[in-house]
Amino acid sequence: MFDRILVPLDRSALAECVLPHAIALARALNSQLVLLHVVASCEPAAHLRAVDPLEWHLRRAEAESYLDAVRARMQEAGVRCEAHIDEGDAAQCIVDFAYGYDAGLVLMASHGQSGLTGWNVSSVVQKVVMRARSSLMIVRARETVQAGPFTMQYRRILAPLDNSARAECILPLAAILARIPETRILLTHVVRRPEMPRRIPPSQEDLDLADRIVERNRVEAEDYLEVVRQRLPSEAVATRLLVAEQVASTLHELVIQEGVDLVLLCAHGYSGETRWPHGSLVASFVAYGSCPLLIFQDAPGEPSVLTQAEAAVRGAGSR
Repeated sequence: MFDRILVPLDRSALAECVLPHAIALARALNSQLVLLHVVASCEPAAHLRAVDPLEWHLRRAEAESYLDAVRARMQEAGVRCEAHIDEGDAAQCIVDFAYGYDAGLVLMASHGQSGLTGWNVSSVVQKVVMRARSSLMIVRARETVQAGPFTMQYRRILAPLDNSARAECILPLAAILARIPETRILLTHVVRRPEMPRRIPPSQEDLDLADRIVERNRVEAEDYLEVVRQRLPSEAVATRLLVAEQVASTLHELVIQEGVDLVLLCAHGYSGETRWPHGSLVASFVAYGSCPLLIFQDAPGEPSVLTQAEAAVRGAGSR
């Protein structure tokens, strides 16, 4: 499924929180890990001054030594691993390397060398999320792994579905992860009550109509979840069918209630809007999620629509 898993590291302890996850996924999926370190200046005006060759060679040598040590740890854990060094802007290098090296999954820590902040993800991670067209996994750097580097265990994996074929792209991965002992997949569907925007309170007739729509969708979803559940190992799968006003907030609450330690989401869902790398539910979990998040990209490749910022920069560069 993911032949290569790209693991960007910046030599910080926070960034290394991804390593137990990398080992667990590489073992489960029989994937090769590709470590990447980007040598980039932290000085805003560094491009305006001459490069010190001695400093450059020293930083590169330190990066090579660091990656060699991490690669040895991964190989000790029985995982195939290689390492690469790139130079430039960290986010852009990660996106370009993932695309050029055909990495099926990019596995990143939410924060790295710049340290933890009040923001849920760092600026580098946010940029990669906005540009990358590969599958992504974000590990919350504030969470520490207590069991040790080689014994990562996913016990509760939340897999939201919305009755769409796109959302079902996560099922093959869920089926593989369900084979891991003590792992349980929570197939979840939230039936959303229909919106009724109006200047006056809805009438009883409006409320009855909304109730009929909800009940019809609930029955359909119940049958749907049962059909999907039968496609996965029954002993490792449970279903959750919920009715709520808001889908995202309901799923965030379920993560806490069920003690979920991995959320598995498809990049796009029922709307099928693929002009951007991810849909609104993914954006909510990136910005506000509290546990590791794996986003399966159902529409890989280059983005079909440039943002105004991208178009402006490319236009300026062509003049």
